[in-house]
Amino acid sequence: MALTLRVVVPPHPLVAHWLTVARDARTPTPLFRTALQELGRWLSYEALRDWLPHHPITVTTPLGHATGHVVDLAVNLAVVPVLRAGLGLWDGAQAVLPHARIWHVGLCRGQEAGTVQWYYNGLPDSIGEKTGVLVLDPVLARGTTMLAVLERLNSMGVAGKRLRVITTLCSTQGLQRVGAAFPELVIYTACIDPELDPAGFVVPGLGDAGDRLFGTGG
Repeated sequence: MALTLRVVVPPHPLVAHWLTVARDARTPTPLFRTALQELGRWLSYEALRDWLPHHPITVTTPLGHATGHVVDLAVNLAVVPVLRAGLGLWDGAQAVLPHARIWHVGLCRGQEAGTVQWYYNGLPDSIGEKTGVLVLDPVLARGTTMLAVLERLNSMGVAGKRLRVITTLCSTQGLQRVGAAFPELVIYTACIDPELDPAGFVVPGLGDAGDRLFGTGG
């Protein structure tokens, strides 16, 4: 059976609420920043539900003994926020991943349409065989940036069940491109929008996430 990209849109009212706040053109920068933080928090919570390593343990309570589970800190987890706007999602995600390593990467559009250029690579020289990696990027539009990041990670041996993506919005076209290249991937997103405009922005989308996060771009 052929592998198929798995895209999860959590049916959570808080995810829907903060996505709506982020979409609204009237939302000021401070509130937009809060919206990305909250989306990072709740989407990460959902993504970790069946992915975060844990193990059973018995503890002594004030009245007896109880068996429970704790996060397995012996298994390394790393987060890759895509600059700039991925920082907004990480501000919220760190609440549920306080022990994760952070490897920033920065990419911008290349001079040729549909290409990107790396301007910062914070990935290590090597990644452990058991390290799980979570990529954070608020918008998956054409999929070019995400493909570049995933290809770099794949060249370092990170793929399949060790890898997950969190993004606020996806376009149908972007998902098709990413899924064709990485059919084992799991993506958590707040919504899938159907269209891209000629400039490559998701429609209806939420605009330029980086500009809105940092109050730049006029």
